[in-house]
Amino acid sequence: MGMTTVVSEHACVRTARDIIPSSFNSKWQYSLVRNKPQAKLILHSSRIRACNSMANNNKKDVYNQVGLFSLRRKIEDAVHRADLFASAALEMEEARRTKHEEMARDFDLWDDPAKSNDILVKLANSAKLVDSLKDLRYKVEEAKLIQHLAEMNAIDYGLYKQAYNASLDASKIQDQYEMCKLLKGPFDVAGACLVIKAGCGGIYPKIWAEQLLSMYLKWAKKQGYEGRIVDRCLFKNGGIISATIEFEFECAYGYLSGEKGVHYLIRDSVTESSLHEASLAVVDVIPMLLENPHDQEIDSKDLFISSPLINGEQNRQTRLTVCIQHVPTGISVQSSGERSHFANKTKALNRLKATLQVIAREQGVACISNISKDNIINLLKVETRRYVSHPYKLVHDLKTGIEVPDLNSVLEGNIEPLIAAHINTRVMS
Repeated sequence: MGMTTVVSEHACVRTARDIIPSSFNSKWQYSLVRNKPQAKLILHSSRIRACNSMANNNKKDVYNQVGLFSLRRKIEDAVHRADLFASAALEMEEARRTKHEEMARDFDLWDDPAKSNDILVKLANSAKLVDSLKDLRYKVEEAKLIQHLAEMNAIDYGLYKQAYNASLDASKIQDQYEMCKLLKGPFDVAGACLVIKAGCGGIYPKIWAEQLLSMYLKWAKKQGYEGRIVDRCLFKNGGIISATIEFEFECAYGYLSGEKGVHYLIRDSVTESSLHEASLAVVDVIPMLLENPHDQEIDSKDLFISSPLINGEQNRQTRLTVCIQHVPTGISVQSSGERSHFANKTKALNRLKATLQVIAREQGVACISNISKDNIINLLKVETRRYVSHPYKLVHDLKTGIEVPDLNSVLEGNIEPLIAAHINTRVMS
C-alpha cells in the first residue's frame, strides 16, 4: 500500500507541472500561484483531475505490480532458504541411509528379531527422510523454473502464483523435517494413540469433544496422513462421550504429546445466570510402541481386566470392550476397535505398558514398579488450551503462552503453530 501511494503522488506532481505552459519560467509560476488565488485553484483542480485520471487508468496495474513484487520476494526468500538447506541435509540423510543398509546387510536378521526390527525401522525412516528431501529439492527447482518462465512471459501473474505455491510446498517440507529433527525424546518417533473424553455438563461438552476429534483428523490429513478412529462412543443427544484415534505415522507422538490436558471452549452462555460458559474435554496421548520382548513385563497380579459391553458407533451395534486397570497406579486403558477379544486385550495391554513407561520416564524411575501413584499427573489439572468463541475469537495456548487470533482456522486443523511452539518450548527447557 505504501508503494502504491508513492507512485500515485509522483505521477500527480509530474502531471500538474506539465499543465503550466513551457514558456513560463519557474519564478513566474511561483509568483502566479502566490499572488493569484485563482491560479492556486486552477493548479489544484488540474492536479486533482490529473491524479484521478492517472489513478483510474493505472490503479489496476499498480496493484498488480505491488502484488507481483510481494510474491516474487516471498518466492525468492523461500527458495533461497530451501536451496541452502536441501543439499546438505540430503547428503547427510543419504549417508545415514547407507549406514543402515550396511547394518541390515551385515546383520543376521534371524538371530535377534528385536534388534533386526529396530534396524529395519531405522532404515525405513531414513529412506522416508531421503525421499522427503528429494521432494524438497524438486519443489525448489520447480519454483525456480516457473518463476523464470513467468519473467520470460512478461511477468505472468498466474505463473507467479504457481511458483509461489511450489515455494510454499518446499517450505512446508523443510519445516516438517526441521521439526522432526528436534524430536529427540525416547518415544517421539513413535505413532500416537490420541484419546478424547468429554467433560460433564450435558450436551455441550460432547459436541465440543466431537469438534476436537474433527480438528485432529483434519490436521493429520493436511500432513498427508489419515487418522484411524478405532473407538467412538456417541452421546444420545449428539456429540461424543469419548473417541480414540490412532495416527500410525512417524513422529506422531512427538508432534501431539503437547496436546495432553484439558481443552476449554469459552462460548456465549445460553442461560441468564452468566455471560460465558466453558465446555471442556480431556485429551490424552499415548505412544504406539512396537512390540518388543525386552519391554518391561507387568505382573498379571497387578492387572484387573474386565470386558463390559458398550454401545458402538451405531445404536444397534455393540462391541466387546476390554478394560485393563493397573492396580498399583490406578491407570486404566481400554480397547474396543479390534475384531476379537484377544486382539482388544493385546491392544489394551500395549497401551497400558506404553502409558506406564511414559510415566516412569516423567518421574525419572528405572522401572514401572517404582512409579509413585501420588506423583502421577492428573490430566484434569493440566490446562492446555482455551478456544474462545465469544465475545471474540481467539485460541490461547496456556502451556506456551502463544495466541492465535483465528479460531475457525485452528478448528479446521491448522494447529502447526501450536505444535511447533510446544516442541520449541520442550527443546529449550
